Amino acid sequence: MSPSRTADKAVLRPRLLTLLTGVATTATLLLGLAGTATAADPPLRDLATTKGKVIGTAVTGSKLTGTYGDLAGAQFNSLTPGNAMKWESVEPTRGTYNWTEADQIVAFAQAHNQQVRGHTLVWHSQNPGWLANGTWTPAQLSTVLQDHITTEVTRYKGKLAAWDVVNEPFNEDGTYRSTLWSNNLGTDYIAQALTWARAADPTAKLYINDYNVEGVNAKSTALYNLVKSLKERGIPIDGVGLQAHLILGQYPSTLQQNIQRFADLGVDVAITELDIRMQLPATDARLTQQAADYKAVMGACVAVTRCVGVTVWGFTDSDSWIPDVFDGYGAATPYTESFVPKPAYYAIAQSFGDTPSTEGCTATYSVPSQWNTGFTGQVTIACSAGRSLSSWKVSWTYGAGQQITQAWNATCTQAGAAVTCVNASYNGTVPSGGSVSFGFNGTWSGSNAVPTVTLG
Repeated sequence: MSPSRTADKAVLRPRLLTLLTGVATTATLLLGLAGTATAADPPLRDLATTKGKVIGTAVTGSKLTGTYGDLAGAQFNSLTPGNAMKWESVEPTRGTYNWTEADQIVAFAQAHNQQVRGHTLVWHSQNPGWLANGTWTPAQLSTVLQDHITTEVTRYKGKLAAWDVVNEPFNEDGTYRSTLWSNNLGTDYIAQALTWARAADPTAKLYINDYNVEGVNAKSTALYNLVKSLKERGIPIDGVGLQAHLILGQYPSTLQQNIQRFADLGVDVAITELDIRMQLPATDARLTQQAADYKAVMGACVAVTRCVGVTVWGFTDSDSWIPDVFDGYGAATPYTESFVPKPAYYAIAQSFGDTPSTEGCTATYSVPSQWNTGFTGQVTIACSAGRSLSSWKVSWTYGAGQQITQAWNATCTQAGAAVTCVNASYNGTVPSGGSVSFGFNGTWSGSNAVPTVTLG
């Protein structure tokens, strides 16, 4: 899907605290949570590089200034022009080209040591009127298509890492979509487009890109069979793009399996347009679920060597296409409209192995009630204004004779003297300036001392 608007996001990331209070029955515990990003946090692009992956974003060229430009340049190692390289943008009149925004994005990427993913050469949508409404013989249309591909790909020869050559060729049931191209040229327009693109730039990776092909289904199987056939015929095809315009809580469980089966064909796989929309308003619970979904998508890509990386379809909600197309839905990107990172941002960072930070958040251990050999304990996790968590974990080490027997609002485990407690499914989010608590019963003998603070 590659609609007309691009999204932005900001950056947050978890950090660890080293606080200890030693008053009788109270201790501040270290957390392993998600919090607000600081200047010391490694950018997503650096984290992705450690995994040999790309983390990209679709962008709008005119916005590549100020905070938008700073974040686009600092956080991502790949850019996709949201609209600037589509046919209606670059060739609004036959034979007359407008490269202004596309050139601007390529220049920005070069200045920031970023890849560029070309998007898109052949699509049924966002074509200029002269093309969409024209009357063509197959020979004429073939010439028009070849000229356009050759001109555009040649202009950026050696400057782009990859091209989405053909976009969205299939219906949901796996049949070929009825389009200007398939109706006039037959389905082999795909092979022709790939061949012309390779001739224009032998170094750029050539992809077929589609939506609703993330899991194993009729549509993704049709794409699989097409790629297999193209390879058997010797047609240049280097990869498949899985767009991943997803709905909150509907992560495709067969995503990794699907990525792997394409990889086993000998092609690369890229998640090309990831966003995860939710029904508005964006509550804490929905943002927590969104973070889990983002992390699952990222994890599936990280797990497969030939998954080259993930591009989010814009990085801030202010630039997202979702509200214009899905009434009542939005908040689909990792950053808010004011460039504040969401829990989804931290989920992306964590998927690349980043250690969660808890800067600005604390956990306080207390003993509200104690008797002969038993006690009730409580831990309160609180975040200061401007800090928040999307999940949490606390841990401590008891002295001899102290044992948890029951916990509520958390899952607690004890191995010897070591105790670890993690959030329940419903209370992982600690909002800015807010807090959550969990409790437990325990037994003690000898002494019910405040536990030593450790990192969970």
